[in-house]
Amino acid sequence: MRVGQGRERPLTVHDLNQLLLLCSLVLLVAVAAVRISSRSGLPSLLVYLGIGIAMGQDGIGDIRFDNAELTQVIGYAALVVILAEGGLGTKWKEIKPALPAASTLALVGVAVSVGVTATAAHYLIDLEWRQALIVGAVVSSTDAAAVFSVLRKLPLPARVTGTLEAESGFNDAPVVILVVSFSTAGPIEHWYALLGEIALELTIGAAIGLAVGWLGSWGLRHVALPASGLYPIAVMAIAVTAYAAGALAHGSGFLAVYLAAMVMGNARLPHWPATRGFADGLGWLAQIGMFVLLGLLVTPHELGDDIWPAIAIGLVLTMVARPLGVVLSLLPFRVPWQEQTLMSWAGLRGAVPIILATIPMVEGVESSRRIFNIVFVLVVVYTLVQGPTLPWLARKLHLGEGPEAADLGIESAPLERLSGHLLSFAIPEGSKMHGVEINELRLPAGAAVTLVVRGGESFVPLPTTVLRRGDELLVVATDPVRDAAERRLRAVGRGGKLAGWLGMNGDEGGR
Repeated sequence: MRVGQGRERPLTVHDLNQLLLLCSLVLLVAVAAVRISSRSGLPSLLVYLGIGIAMGQDGIGDIRFDNAELTQVIGYAALVVILAEGGLGTKWKEIKPALPAASTLALVGVAVSVGVTATAAHYLIDLEWRQALIVGAVVSSTDAAAVFSVLRKLPLPARVTGTLEAESGFNDAPVVILVVSFSTAGPIEHWYALLGEIALELTIGAAIGLAVGWLGSWGLRHVALPASGLYPIAVMAIAVTAYAAGALAHGSGFLAVYLAAMVMGNARLPHWPATRGFADGLGWLAQIGMFVLLGLLVTPHELGDDIWPAIAIGLVLTMVARPLGVVLSLLPFRVPWQEQTLMSWAGLRGAVPIILATIPMVEGVESSRRIFNIVFVLVVVYTLVQGPTLPWLARKLHLGEGPEAADLGIESAPLERLSGHLLSFAIPEGSKMHGVEINELRLPAGAAVTLVVRGGESFVPLPTTVLRRGDELLVVATDPVRDAAERRLRAVGRGGKLAGWLGMNGDEGGR
């Protein structure tokens, strides 16, 4: 079966049925494989790449796919969804202190990594300078999907997690600009003009992303949609709009979508748990489709000659370029050496470098297929090494934190005609709201617990009713106190009845 080339006959219903069956089987296998990756600690990209390779021309599927341009387009679309999902899941309280360090790491760190890695590629494996610079730029971007999937399972300090997540969301933009510039035919002149272009595109993308995110949040909070299922669709549509607007304005669409999603993710939107679950599902779907497609594009029997060059470049990247970039970037911020060590090892690569490696293929750069093969091998080998060893390294560096009290998944539905909101949530196992009486919640005037569901039975609580794990609560709040009521509920969920005296007022975020 050959895909990606012109067909000799039109697509029929039978062909469509076969394609749907193949896609559904791939999805089922990929979803089942998530458990394998979660138990082993491996980023899921390796499992999905393996599925794609198995389906390819050297595997049991014998599907011949060689359309790099289509792969690039689909990969960009998937990255938009993944960055949107990552932005929605980024907590402002964690990322705010880390923004200066993350921004510096995404710019200075990338520049150092490109320079060191390109030099190694030129002298170690004898690549021409243009090809070496392309390789250096392609592998200098950390992958948002890999970082999100691994780091959010580790109880790391908020500064480390916030810095790495923000860096993975920010550094795609300058790297894309560099790869496109290096892949364009003709000599590279006026490097300072290239830096100015990067700064301009980042500024435009950031401005559009923040603006679209704020406008979208304001609209969703003040307009009651006719069905709760429309809110997740609207949120993702707004995030994609930010990407499109940023790209059309000659800015960084990737930065725009990440910032827009982050603004909406911290804005206490209606029906938030449903929106978060929908975005999470789309993110998984985008990862599965993107990685399987990349696995199809690679030709395993062609990788043999590029294995050792990829390992050599990867060794320089992980042991020299990345640590040097981290140290130089974080010098002004007095970050402890333990955190710098973990950040150096946590520069995970994933689908982003492989997708960026299709750019020189589309542009017709000499030796572009070899560049793609080197990047593919490098990503697979070093993800296999770095991903599973991160928890071990965090423990050795004594950076693991104890378990936190589980946050409340508060869902909000606007009562437009009544000028109020209905807040609903269940008390999770780890919540410190267990054992708290209703009157000890100390909700603001204008908010009240109206119903408790316990063991399948509902009742109107008394002020002395003691809340238990598993209880489902309905809270009615007027518009002026809606935010204060949610903040107070979250604070009690984290700190118990003494949250007010402990300084926990629930200002940490909107989820």
